[in-house]
Amino acid sequence: MGQLWKLLRRFVPPYKKYLVLSILFNILSAVLTLFSFMVIIPILEMLFRINDVNYHYMSLADGSLKDVAMNNFYYYTQVAIEQWGPSMTLIILAVILVVMTALKTGVTYLSSYFIIPMRSGIVRDIRNHVYNKIVTLPISFFTNERKGDVMARMSGDVAEIENSIMSSLDMLINDPVMILAYLSMMIAISWQLTIFVLILLPIAGLLMGRIGKHLKRKSLESQEQWGSLMSNIEETLGGLRIIKAFNAEDKVKARFHAGTQRFFQLSNRVARRQSLAHPMSEFLGTLTIAIVLCFGGTLIINGTSNIDAPMFIYYMVIFYSIINPAKSLSKSMYSVQKGLASMERVDKILDATNPIADPAHPKDIEHLRGEVKYENVTFSYNKEVQVAKNVSFTINPGDTVALVGQSGSGKSTLADLLPRFYDVDNGSITIDGVDIRDMRVHSLRSLMGNVNQEAILFNDSFYNNITFGVQSATREQVEQAAKIANAHDFIMASENGYDTNIGDRGCRLSGGQRQRVSIARAILKNPPILILDEATSALDSESELLVQQALERLMKDRTTLVIAHRLSTIKNATLICVMHEGEIVERGTHDELLALNGYYTRLVEMQSINN
Repeated sequence: MGQLWKLLRRFVPPYKKYLVLSILFNILSAVLTLFSFMVIIPILEMLFRINDVNYHYMSLADGSLKDVAMNNFYYYTQVAIEQWGPSMTLIILAVILVVMTALKTGVTYLSSYFIIPMRSGIVRDIRNHVYNKIVTLPISFFTNERKGDVMARMSGDVAEIENSIMSSLDMLINDPVMILAYLSMMIAISWQLTIFVLILLPIAGLLMGRIGKHLKRKSLESQEQWGSLMSNIEETLGGLRIIKAFNAEDKVKARFHAGTQRFFQLSNRVARRQSLAHPMSEFLGTLTIAIVLCFGGTLIINGTSNIDAPMFIYYMVIFYSIINPAKSLSKSMYSVQKGLASMERVDKILDATNPIADPAHPKDIEHLRGEVKYENVTFSYNKEVQVAKNVSFTINPGDTVALVGQSGSGKSTLADLLPRFYDVDNGSITIDGVDIRDMRVHSLRSLMGNVNQEAILFNDSFYNNITFGVQSATREQVEQAAKIANAHDFIMASENGYDTNIGDRGCRLSGGQRQRVSIARAILKNPPILILDEATSALDSESELLVQQALERLMKDRTTLVIAHRLSTIKNATLICVMHEGEIVERGTHDELLALNGYYTRLVEMQSINN
């Protein structure tokens, strides 16, 4: 329960108005229920001719509020019988019972009516919080987490919270109010008998709680297995080409079927335990009623009770009525246990810390020149194997520095450190003498444009992909950027021009077209610092030529860091740094490095042989 209240304290405050109204109508519903049951007593007495007492009108000065209310109710019933007869009085009491029940059901509906915006709003807020957190978390978080499992937490786990906790929210508010009201009336009628009842109820609650704890544990296992299945699906869709190429369909089917079988078994256990809630609560409730009926009935038969038979019947009606909200509450708590298991998984995202944060006192660069300096930079992903070792180089304003070397030598890692996708372990990276860790992350990244080997595009139009992250761009500026990137012609040749949807990740475009759209996006942003991460390595010769022309226009007068796979594309770089196992082993211009006849020369020769 502590976790539930913690959850509600986090997300309920914006909806306090709805909560107060719902509780208010729940209290009104409970009061109307109690008074509608009270009408049953004189009906029973008239039907069975039990009570022959002659009642007189009483004022509050004559007794307690309870005694005065009960006496005057009987007094007016007695007056009605004398004036209109027993049959008409019975009809009047029955009409009063119907009217009060109608009012009760009306306010019960209003209590649910006002809780619905709160219930739906909390689910919306959880989804928004999770999405916001995912967007702000560093890339390192997702190297340790499976994308499919993250998607499962956003979809399946949040849906489980909605279906379990939020769908039970009105019962979690309504049922305790009803139970409290009924118990208060039971204490007012006979506190001795109610004490006996209160001894029995915790025993039943203890049995239900033990089953609920086990349900939460199994629900957590079930949701984790669902996350594993989502990861499996995501990997299958992403690697479908390889699966088919290697005839591995049967292998991936067997792996997926084993996962669904495990999920099937866990789901059965959870559902069976949840299904146990209703019959278990009904049995325990009936058992409790039977015990109270025997105990109270014996007291009345022996003449040792402080209440008479009609009042005992009213007491039992109230006590029986407490069973339904108690059963609903126990069923809700079973659902809540499932939801709390999902909330634990969602909180793994919400509670994740982001080491890439703004400094307490950020520094700004007033007049940007564009000098980038790496000084003794050391970095490792797992704190064991160093990917970059004491790397130092400077990119002067407007110059181009290229990093070359074999795969795994640390080139792309050094590029990722500049926009603070990761933070250096030792050393520093500065822009115009200001350490990038002393700048606001947003300000830092606003200085940079990225063009990667894999052009990352979105399922949207050409126009929206080019203007992505750029505010208030005009149509003319977008078209000019596309022309510089050699993209305007094929965009205009598409079905709806700049408004044409390019499909999921740009699947309707060729590799060269996708790359030119991403270059147009960088051109429109007009960044003073540019990062090119093997932007032409995956292209054919014709596409490479067009993309290279676009890149040359983009690089003009910008500070540029290039990660190069094809060495022909960086011959004119101001400085070329050759990386090997995380270290710069050679540096110089193209001609200077060839003259050294070292690592760079071997790379050039290998590419010449491969070509």
